[in-house]
Amino acid sequence: MSPQTIVLHGHELSYVDAGEGPVVLFIHGILGSQYNWKHLVDRMDDTERVIVPDLFGHGASAKPMGDYSLSSHAATLRDLLDRLEIDTVTLVGHSLGGGIAMQFFYLFPERVERLVLVASGGLGREVSPLLRSATLPGAEQVLGVIASRWVLTRVEAVGRAAAKVGWKPGADIGAIWRGFTSLGDRESRKAFLATTRAVVDPGGQTVSAHDHLADVVPLPIPIMLVWGSKDRMIPAWHAISAQKSVPEARVELFEGAGHFPHLEDPDRFADLLGDFIATTPGHVSEA
Repeated sequence: MSPQTIVLHGHELSYVDAGEGPVVLFIHGILGSQYNWKHLVDRMDDTERVIVPDLFGHGASAKPMGDYSLSSHAATLRDLLDRLEIDTVTLVGHSLGGGIAMQFFYLFPERVERLVLVASGGLGREVSPLLRSATLPGAEQVLGVIASRWVLTRVEAVGRAAAKVGWKPGADIGAIWRGFTSLGDRESRKAFLATTRAVVDPGGQTVSAHDHLADVVPLPIPIMLVWGSKDRMIPAWHAISAQKSVPEARVELFEGAGHFPHLEDPDRFADLLGDFIATTPGHVSEA
């Protein structure tokens, strides 16, 4: 992973560009970063060109005040592809990134060859109370306290003590903790809250892609949904609901995995993704 930086809309965007061949664009979720896809770069860059950005408001990219909607993220990714002179991609989106991937497909269908949605947002109202709480009044002040160095240091100490007696954190805990520790500065917290509030309210997810998916079903676009059976962030039955909108979609369930199936069993995920790319035609849809 050797990140590069490009200036888009006056702000720096960090991204990885590795390998040669058909392009695969990976989109992380809320509190995620390039790190969430790190294990796939070496697995894929011999046969594909892999683009892995940090979305604005995340990771090493800028955290400006402004629009953090799905459409804004999708437009930024379109602009990144334009600057890299890339015409079409296979989109792989996790959680929020799945919602961004679907919005990208809706806005720019001619640029998408395949769509892979991993524990994706935008397919149902249900979502974890943790994210719903971020939309409540006073969330910024509360987040500032619990993401402070004082609190994080003590939680880390508890984790180290638990590890000494045999406790091993799962993929979900590791990924969420890594994201949570990125909220130490006020700009990161504001970007997190703006991103969350763009797609979630106190009752759940506010954006649904079902109508958009139904509208584009006639287009020749292969779609695969990957979910963990024990996802406590976004329930796995959303994959079945999505398949009703797109009957041709392939669904892969990771038994026992949580919200990060691609981290819980990275080898299986890499094999599935490679097989999906190799065995689907990848015809570019027509606008």
